[in-house]
Amino acid sequence: MSRTPRISPPPPDTSLGKRLRALRAARAWTLAELAAASGLARSTLSKIENDLMSPTYDNLLKLADGLGVDVTELFATPQEAMGAGRRSLCRAGEGQLHRTPHYEHALLCTDLAHKRMMPFESRIRARAVAEFEDWSRHAGEEFIYVLDGTIEVHTEFYQPVALGPGDSLYLDSRMGHRVISTSREDARVLWVSTHPQTRAAVQPVPGGEAAADTPPTAGARPS
Repeated sequence: MSRTPRISPPPPDTSLGKRLRALRAARAWTLAELAAASGLARSTLSKIENDLMSPTYDNLLKLADGLGVDVTELFATPQEAMGAGRRSLCRAGEGQLHRTPHYEHALLCTDLAHKRMMPFESRIRARAVAEFEDWSRHAGEEFIYVLDGTIEVHTEFYQPVALGPGDSLYLDSRMGHRVISTSREDARVLWVSTHPQTRAAVQPVPGGEAAADTPPTAGARPS
């Protein structure tokens, strides 16, 4: 009886670009096949793999969905899913950093796969909504708790709301949203996101539709 070959994870402690290239190579995918699976342009993928571009969180979600992995697997090799009794300890300063023009995210507890929540400690670098090309929106829900500084949360259907230390906000991630700092120093927040959908890893088939080749995996993702 034939078995699906085991996909070896990329080596730990490598850049996002190198990990992405390793994940793609482990599946024997071309850039064109990953582009078809993720919905991102080949030129964008090439820049990410060569560490010439830092993708937004929305694009990280597209990459993770296209590869059939958790977002955390783009940054670290997590443990295999276990039964009841899982836990993950993340000490101060141990988060996996991901910087974008607008935010600096430290992904927390990245050693567990298939989490239903994605916790971040985020530094809000953006100062004006004009810095964003578009709204951020994706499936799931988000919780934001302000640790330091002040922020302003902009959403499609509500007036902007100002938050300070100790304030929090819960929102539907499908609604367009942006967060900016309004304090002199970059604000720092605890940002937790969920992703309700279950997705199977897919194998692009040249000239045809993608076919599932592994069992479904639950994903959890933030903004």
